[in-house]
Amino acid sequence: MVDLHTLPYFVKICGVTSVDDALAIHARGATALGLILATSKRQVSIVRARDIANATEGLILRAAVFRNDPTDFVCEVVDETGVEIVQIHGHLKADLLTALRRRDVTVVKALALGEKDFGDFDEGTVDAVLVDGPIPGSGEGHAWTELLSRRFNVPVIAAGGLSPSNVASVIEAVRPWGVDVATGVESSPGVKDLSLVTSFVELARKSFMQREE
Repeated sequence: MVDLHTLPYFVKICGVTSVDDALAIHARGATALGLILATSKRQVSIVRARDIANATEGLILRAAVFRNDPTDFVCEVVDETGVEIVQIHGHLKADLLTALRRRDVTVVKALALGEKDFGDFDEGTVDAVLVDGPIPGSGEGHAWTELLSRRFNVPVIAAGGLSPSNVASVIEAVRPWGVDVATGVESSPGVKDLSLVTSFVELARKSFMQREE
């Protein structure tokens, strides 16, 4: 399991669909990359996820992203790819959480602003929460004031509508532990614009480091 508290900052580039993009994202200093196994414009197969995970093993943290997927499928992906992080959207079933704990992976629960689980979810069962808008992966921005209304006892990753143009201001305004981006650094769904990736990582990293000074 990743000890999240030892990381100086956390910048995740999600929706990675190729080995080339994955290696380029590592080279630009991101902390983690996301492989989406849930239904999405950026969805990858288990085979593609395994290829990307194998190519980046030991270089960057790998996260597999799911939404209401069967426990057996999630476990198969984790076993095949060796990812360090599992990000769950939708319902986090007790049997799935138990299976993930046996595999010693870091569990991140995605919560949607405006949805009931944002206020009700017991974050003590997971290692971190990712706070997103109502439509993950849409690239649409949202108001961050609701995030300020709730205190979490685990690291909080801000997501939804982030881009190089606003990541610094969001970090300053809501002081998340980490940030996550997909659409905001793409030329098309699943294809990363590496100039935008570079800008996003540099601006986020600078903002996190300045905050700690």
